[in-house]
Amino acid sequence: MNKLFTAGAVALGLMAALPAAAQNVGIATSNPGSLFHNIGTAVANAANAGGLNTTIQPATSPNQFIPFIDQGGIEFGVANLQEVNYAITGEAWWNGRENPNLRIVAHLQPLVEAIFVRADSDIMKVSDLKGLPMTDGYTAQNTILPQLSAFYATANMTRDDVEQVSVASVVAGADAFMAGDTVGFIFAHGAGKVREADAAVGGLRALGVEDASDESLARAREHWPTAFFMSLPEGAMPGVLEETTYIAFPQVIFTHANAPDDAVYAMAKAMYENAGVMGETFPPMRAFRPENMRGDPGIAEFHPGAIRFFEEVGLQ
Repeated sequence: MNKLFTAGAVALGLMAALPAAAQNVGIATSNPGSLFHNIGTAVANAANAGGLNTTIQPATSPNQFIPFIDQGGIEFGVANLQEVNYAITGEAWWNGRENPNLRIVAHLQPLVEAIFVRADSDIMKVSDLKGLPMTDGYTAQNTILPQLSAFYATANMTRDDVEQVSVASVVAGADAFMAGDTVGFIFAHGAGKVREADAAVGGLRALGVEDASDESLARAREHWPTAFFMSLPEGAMPGVLEETTYIAFPQVIFTHANAPDDAVYAMAKAMYENAGVMGETFPPMRAFRPENMRGDPGIAEFHPGAIRFFEEVGLQ
């Protein structure tokens, strides 16, 4: 991780000497197999199609690369909006460490999340997980525990209701499930690792929220404030065996306050004009809608370069 970013910092220093027209930029993502690596790759392809020269730099999770972006070590990153907001204020797992220089470039498509179990198991709903071994801990990916708690809350459960098996990340959690160490794992729909697990065990069932009422959503938001409910039709993704409602929340591409306006403008423009490229690279990104790029940033601010582009194309 540190070696990767040290090399990246040297590369960025060299890039400073290049002509502005070169528009060399980096995008920090999570590890291969994760949703954010897939998304970052798709965004990079769109950016390259728009004239930027974009390089992916993977890390274990946004926990690790968000402070690096805040300090200007790399231009862009992909994450969900809630963790960016927490990072800015220093709340939750940031333990008071603020990252005040983060700025939003654009909203992406929503992240839709499920708890996955074997399709041939007797586990049909979240409450059936009580007393069974489930992935937990997420020591390198703090963002997952409150999301998991939000899911359990829709079934009036807590993490204490299952047998907790500690893993480092969502990718490690999927590996633990495939190894038979747990009966389920949490992951975002559409990620490559979910497809791998689906093939490895002969089929998955994607458990949704057990109670899609307003009261249930309020319980979920006590753990993950930007959560909302979103339904997927049968067959939409691996494990969706019937129309089911899941927890979803906004995803964003973000940058830092001192990123060059022209580079941020070019990134926003490339995403807006090359949505098809992103969908071809990673099919779940076909849900990306350019007209929704200027969504609610929460307590964060949009970068001036992004605002310049939004105003140019009439996005309010």
